[in-house]
Amino acid sequence: MAAGPTRPPRPRKEPQPLVIPRSAAEEQRLKLERLMRNPDKTVPIPEKLNEWAPRPPPEFVRDVMGSSAGAGSGEFHVYRHLRRREYQRQDFMDAMAEKQKLDEEYQKKLEKNKTVAEEQTAKRRRKRQKLKEKKLLAKKSKLEQKKEQEADDSDSSQKPQTSEEEEDRDASEEEKEDDAEEASFVMGR
Repeated sequence: MAAGPTRPPRPRKEPQPLVIPRSAAEEQRLKLERLMRNPDKTVPIPEKLNEWAPRPPPEFVRDVMGSSAGAGSGEFHVYRHLRRREYQRQDFMDAMAEKQKLDEEYQKKLEKNKTVAEEQTAKRRRKRQKLKEKKLLAKKSKLEQKKEQEADDSDSSQKPQTSEEEEDRDASEEEKEDDAEEASFVMGR
């Protein structure tokens, strides 16, 4: 043997039991476990493959095919390959135009949905504001009625009251209490 430096023996890997996944979820779980055994190891993430595109047509064609007699037997195959390549290029251009058209339609649809959603939001906002204002107005009017009632009570305490006036006042107070129980606005419409 050589007198050079010797390497220490490699640590033996533990034998892994053979596990056959029975479902896609189990297969995914096994892959995740294998990745998480060594979290320091970099994970290969495949990059998005570029979309296939045909070769651009040549700027200068050297082998121009004419309709003259005497073409060799190999010329048909050359013509066939050129024709196939040109058809592929045309199909690709048609597919790209269709894809672009679909993308534009999708973007228009997104914009339309966005404007409709904004209009609905604005409408609901206006409705909420209107209800808020109604609540405030109802609250203010209730406070004003209370103040007027207190003022009336202080004025009436100065006058001697008869039993008929007391009954009328009690009845009006009951009516006011009934009014206070009624909702000043309608929800859910």
